[in-house]
Amino acid sequence: MGNNILSFHERCVIQDWHERGESTRAIARHLNRSPSTISVELNKVTPYSAETAHKMAKEQLSHRGCNSIITENMKDFIVQKLKFNHWSFEIIAHILSISTKTLYNWLNSGSLDLSYNDLPDKGIRRKRQKETRGKYSNGRSIEERPSEVDSRKTFGHYEADTILSGKTKGQAIATVSERFSRMTIVRRLPGRDSESMSNLLTRLAKELGSNMISLTVDHGKEFSQYSRIESQANIPVYFAHAYSPHERGTNEQRNRVLRRFIPKGRLIEEIDDEELFQINILLNTMPLKCLNWRTPLEVFMENIKF
Repeated sequence: MGNNILSFHERCVIQDWHERGESTRAIARHLNRSPSTISVELNKVTPYSAETAHKMAKEQLSHRGCNSIITENMKDFIVQKLKFNHWSFEIIAHILSISTKTLYNWLNSGSLDLSYNDLPDKGIRRKRQKETRGKYSNGRSIEERPSEVDSRKTFGHYEADTILSGKTKGQAIATVSERFSRMTIVRRLPGRDSESMSNLLTRLAKELGSNMISLTVDHGKEFSQYSRIESQANIPVYFAHAYSPHERGTNEQRNRVLRRFIPKGRLIEEIDDEELFQINILLNTMPLKCLNWRTPLEVFMENIKF
């Protein structure tokens, strides 16, 4: 049989037949069980009692798997990395050399001081919100971008975008992601306008120098001064197709992770410079599976030319 655990009904039959003097093999044949199973069961309690034996079995089952490897230090580490660093269970499991399923088992059993609402991306919408900002249709198409950029084998190709607090006015956050390393630079913008964005990107391009080869953006109006960026930064700016966020997949994914630190509805003005700097550090020191569990900062620093 597929189930080796005796039911209470079977134990009642064992008690009844045993008290009538039936042999172990006769009871086993009647229940379609192994004689050894019946023999072990009868030796659990003397004299045999179905009720007592069933209570003992349930108690043993409740302790199954209780020899957990979890320690108080591990609990603290998991809670810290999940709540403060916003790591996923996958990253934590890798660092602790355990399975992701083990972490979920600990969560479900109440071994961790956490709930499902504490998990990263919990409640974050997957459906893209209707675009309300202005569009800009000119510029160099992503179809003109060299194929080597798609392969992520060359360092120095960036993607850029902005995120808001959910409000239509006020400050914004600019995110500029390097495709090879996934390194993402998070900077404050006074507004989601082309002047603010072009000032930031030209300044950033000068800081990076030859480490910035190209830039890919969407058709948001904040990139309408692309010609200024190209001339002053001396880099080509490529525009992804409309409604094709996958063409800027690195930046889109890193923005989703950034939302763990800056959820929608939180005013950018409430984030001071020190916290924004800390968010930059935490975002780029998060081990990533796609980088063979290295951090974006590690890979970026190995490839940047000074």
